[in-house]
Amino acid sequence: MKNLRPALFLDRDGVINEEVHYLWKPEDCHIVPGIIPLLQTAHALGFATIVITNQAGIGRGMYTEADFHVLMEHIRAELAPHDACLDAIYFSPFHPEHGVGQYKLDTDCRKPAPGMILRAAEEHGLDISRSVLVGDRCTDIAAGTAAGIPHLFLFGNTEATPCAGSYRKIDSLAEVEATMQTLSA
Repeated sequence: MKNLRPALFLDRDGVINEEVHYLWKPEDCHIVPGIIPLLQTAHALGFATIVITNQAGIGRGMYTEADFHVLMEHIRAELAPHDACLDAIYFSPFHPEHGVGQYKLDTDCRKPAPGMILRAAEEHGLDISRSVLVGDRCTDIAAGTAAGIPHLFLFGNTEATPCAGSYRKIDSLAEVEATMQTLSA
């Protein structure tokens, strides 16, 4: 296990960029305050930074996978001047009920299932037991729990009722940094 890196798993909408209903246009994208220093700290401590995001708007036919990739390149370009980067991006374009055509699928890569996290851990040699997840929805917390991530943070005020499982509710992304420092020691 010593050779495996810990990871900072991040949901995209509401954590990296401000929540916009089915965001896909770069001009509608605004970076969340605090994400740049969090990414900088993660890299300084040796954490991989991994995005795990459901993108049901693709499955619903609201935008395309190509649109998603253009937006992610825009986000990476916004972060780059600050030496804040995303090591990998995993997304699920599927929706079991509202998906259209090939996207109408119930799959283990759609949160709350842990498929994206487990795939990233395998492909990037990640130590789940020393990893952290930050999300803004109960589905993020559920995916992290199912994957075995012990340090889960619910950011913001998206959820009206508490999520199942063990997690810490935070109002600032800076609150995650102390946990990462402890795990990297």
